[in-house]
Amino acid sequence: MRRMTNARLGEALRLLGVDPTAARVYLALLELAPAPLRAVAAATGLDGAELATAYGALVDAGLASAAEEGGEVVAPVPPAAGLEILARHRATEIEESRIAVGGAFETFRRQRLAAYNDDLVEVVTGEAIGPRIRQAWASAREQIRQFESPPYFPLPGATDDALATLARGVTQRVVYSRESLEHPGHLKEVVEPCVRAGEQARVLPSVPVKLVIIDDAYALVSLSIKEADVHNTMLVVQPCGLLSALMALFEQSWLNALPFHGRTTRPGGLPPGDRRLLWLLAGGASDDVIARELGVSRRTLYRRLQVLMARLGAANRFQMALHAQRNGWL
Repeated sequence: MRRMTNARLGEALRLLGVDPTAARVYLALLELAPAPLRAVAAATGLDGAELATAYGALVDAGLASAAEEGGEVVAPVPPAAGLEILARHRATEIEESRIAVGGAFETFRRQRLAAYNDDLVEVVTGEAIGPRIRQAWASAREQIRQFESPPYFPLPGATDDALATLARGVTQRVVYSRESLEHPGHLKEVVEPCVRAGEQARVLPSVPVKLVIIDDAYALVSLSIKEADVHNTMLVVQPCGLLSALMALFEQSWLNALPFHGRTTRPGGLPPGDRRLLWLLAGGASDDVIARELGVSRRTLYRRLQVLMARLGAANRFQMALHAQRNGWL
């Protein structure tokens, strides 16, 4: 157990930028201190020069006390301040590395553009699609814009990835097709959990293309085959006129789409079940789909619709939708 704990602590120190030799010395300090340096040297098997260098690194990092002049007894010190310095230093190094790698790739991309002009669109196929989608969601920093419609690529944990992205504060705006709401289990298992977590959702009878736009950086475009219910080819579109057109297409479709989800704006609003009924109805779902999603018969559904229309003073479903919108139920 102690060996496992030491291994995990050593790895944690490495991630903070403490080299393996200094980490060995720190572990020995935790076991022996307060103790003379020669005891630490014996425990780690380091000679004087190696020990002095490693121990000096711990002192500089704020993890150990400096050996007093004329005395050799040393000990670890409370690590809070030192760990904060190490963490900030490490974060700075990572950010510098990210900028360096990103800059190198941009240089490469510009050179490729100048020489070949063929890197604006990348084709991803087969098993490479899943990891590329996951990488895209994880890389989002500000917002994700999406057209969502079947067929779906089999990607276990995709909903968890979306929820984690929302939890990071990334804005998600999704336009769902009517088919998305009617796809068995999709509404309850995918759409509603994301909407409850803060996703902004709207609905259109159909969407022009299956699309995910990551920030303003690039887009994923599915070349799915609806008739065969497969999704085995995807395009990655880099910044260019095509990407600008896809972003404009999304924004125009977003304006035309109907909000899928809302909350009551006043006390005494509809019960959640009735609100869900209205959301499905407003989204264009058929009566059969609504009855299935609510777990009721068509007869029960019609009875609930009649009650809602009477409560809102509506003569038909269109008037009911207008009244529900005014009351903040959509």
